[in-house]
Amino acid sequence: MTTTYVTLAPDTTAERIMANPGVQRVPSPRLDLFIAKRFLDPEHCARLCALIDARRRPSTIADPNGDQYFRTSETCDFDLANKDVTRLEALLCQWTGIDPAYGEPLQGQRYAVGQEFKGHTDYFEPTGVDFDKFCADAGNRTWTVMIYLNQPEAGGATRFKVIDKTVQPETGKLLAWNNRRPDGTLNPATLHHGMKVRKGLKFVVTKWYRERPWWR
Repeated sequence: MTTTYVTLAPDTTAERIMANPGVQRVPSPRLDLFIAKRFLDPEHCARLCALIDARRRPSTIADPNGDQYFRTSETCDFDLANKDVTRLEALLCQWTGIDPAYGEPLQGQRYAVGQEFKGHTDYFEPTGVDFDKFCADAGNRTWTVMIYLNQPEAGGATRFKVIDKTVQPETGKLLAWNNRRPDGTLNPATLHHGMKVRKGLKFVVTKWYRERPWWR
């Protein structure tokens, strides 16, 4: 089957996302935020969790802010040849309608008890010291898609503080949001906090899209 990709314009991408069955749009004028439960089946999620466990390393941030506890999770750089990874890439391209050339490679994250990612935005600040390093070629991040791969026993929610929306992790649940306003400017209302896990582990997988093709 041939996939037709839409233009990477914020309004068009949002419309494409809403055309998928079972998508909930969070009612807020401040940002485009979507939730889709059971996007991935539990078996696929479990296999991705195992990949993250096997390849995890300490997570990092751009423009360190002096807080060594700002992001305490671990990150996995997936083997892009793995069939479960390539299958997920294809599912996300179909679901978002975004040309895969604009996507960063998928990343996995693992949070143990007490680990978190404090309030942050996914785009790179134009005034940041590392902006040119991360954005010179592909531009800034546009859309974020994140999938919870499991449900920890307690904690691990994602809180969007500006709109007072907290999303609880559930196996296979997808979150997607536009990091820009309708006029294309960066949207600080996307500030979100990966809250501490209180019991158990939390696994997520994240896909970020850019303004220009990632590989050229």
